[in-house]
Amino acid sequence: MLKSRLAFVLLALLFLPACVAQLPWAPDERLAAARYSSREPASITLMTVVANGSNSAGHAALLINGSQQVIYDPAGTWYHRDVPERADLLYGITPKMLQYYIDYHARDRFHVVMQTKQVPREVADNLIARAIAKGASMSAMCAQNTSALLAATPGFAGITANMWPRKGVEAMSRIPGVTERRIYQTDEGKDLKT
Repeated sequence: MLKSRLAFVLLALLFLPACVAQLPWAPDERLAAARYSSREPASITLMTVVANGSNSAGHAALLINGSQQVIYDPAGTWYHRDVPERADLLYGITPKMLQYYIDYHARDRFHVVMQTKQVPREVADNLIARAIAKGASMSAMCAQNTSALLAATPGFAGITANMWPRKGVEAMSRIPGVTERRIYQTDEGKDLKT
């Protein structure tokens, strides 16, 4: 029984889509030049890519809006030449870049679940610092790393570190004050619906 469970977990890790490790290291000047501060209230958003129909989830990331707006994208594959990346943190996440990120993930077979909680700015900035300290992720560790960071964040009691992006969606939906939005669109990135 234990061997079959272990084999299942190992097999699942091999087939989680969109969780491939990257090791980019943008220089300090690029990070400073790309810095973007949103006027929106400080917040943390769990972004989860979910398959339409089956509801299985394939990738998890965090949009963190503190003194600057970044995406913690562990083992992610999204790239834009104007968004510098250091390990798994994407800098300069303007509304336009966020839309590009969402467009990359939401397709005819997948949608993006965005679960947002407003937090004090210090909480968001502390999460950015901990994401920086975490460094680059191994393949297929997106859910584990996002949930582990959230579990240690004030205001997110009830989240536990786990390997499955779908469990993160379920746990986040039970956190008081979380708002949820689902984004669907066609494969060409047109006809955005929320």
